[in-house]
Amino acid sequence: MRIALISDIHANLPALEAVLADLEERDDVSATFHLGDLVGYAPWPDETVARIRDAGIPGVAGNYDSTVATGYKHCGCRYEGPRQEELSHLSYSWTREHVSPETQAYLGSLPFRIDYRPEGGHLPGTSLILIHGAPTLNTLYWTEDRSDEFAMKMAGRTGARPGDTLAFGHTHKPWHRTVDDVTFVNTGSVGRPKDGDWRAGYVLLTPGEDGAEVEVEVVRLEYDLDRAMRGIRESTLPDDFAEYLAAGGAPS
Repeated sequence: MRIALISDIHANLPALEAVLADLEERDDVSATFHLGDLVGYAPWPDETVARIRDAGIPGVAGNYDSTVATGYKHCGCRYEGPRQEELSHLSYSWTREHVSPETQAYLGSLPFRIDYRPEGGHLPGTSLILIHGAPTLNTLYWTEDRSDEFAMKMAGRTGARPGDTLAFGHTHKPWHRTVDDVTFVNTGSVGRPKDGDWRAGYVLLTPGEDGAEVEVEVVRLEYDLDRAMRGIRESTLPDDFAEYLAAGGAPS
């Protein structure tokens, strides 16, 4: 049994389509979840949400989802400088103006957290706890350099037990480690990676059974990057977002 975790699609429909096509070809994936931030930065917010809904993929609310749904004053994003802050506000305004009422309602219906028991709730098995940023706020960036002490503090906020897995996204950089028999997984980003690799990314998770370690595979896929960049440039979004995709978020 393997579980697919996709996160931070950010309205990049070509990247999402590549991931969904890859998953359709796998016969060992028993469940797929999204970890939020379906919209923002690319010109297909309604289409992205529609594909997720049509595929029946459950998931949690990212900061972009909950702020767009509630009409908050900004997206709750972290800025890498004055220009990035300006661009972030432009993206947020564009997204709020271009999402349909149906999409906005769907984003508002997403839960903050999902608890999934692969072995079923009738057994005292391990849990997979799904959030977007952190158990406290979906805007908190949980980067790889956070301490083991921080990780266990966050695990305590969720009630995670030994053998459980806590999965999240938000930083757009994949990583994972195990502390005191609790596994922490950052799924990276489908549609807007920030690790210098432009390819779409997601995680395949194999839960540990009978004391076995959790297996985490980070999958990277090429997609139609030209189509994504062209879509941005043909919209009224800043062209900077197209170049950002091509660079995998790496500074130029």
